[in-house]
Amino acid sequence: MGERTKVFGIVAILGFLAGIIAQLTSEYVIPTLIDLLPAFFNAKYVLSGLAGALLTVFLVSIWAYLTSSSE
Repeated sequence: MGERTKVFGIVAILGFLAGIIAQLTSEYVIPTLIDLLPAFFNAKYVLSGLAGALLTVFLVSIWAYLTSSSE
């Protein structure tokens, strides 16, 4: 039961960090990108897709690192 609790704790911490990253991205990174490339980033679906892709790659990378074997 201890290992399962650790996994749930790690997932909870990663989810918390993902929320912080999403909040910071929405406040600072996205407005800067909109100022730099207004025509491309005018469509909200593009911004949502980019944010989702980056967040997914980040989370999967952490998951792969944490669950890799030590051999």
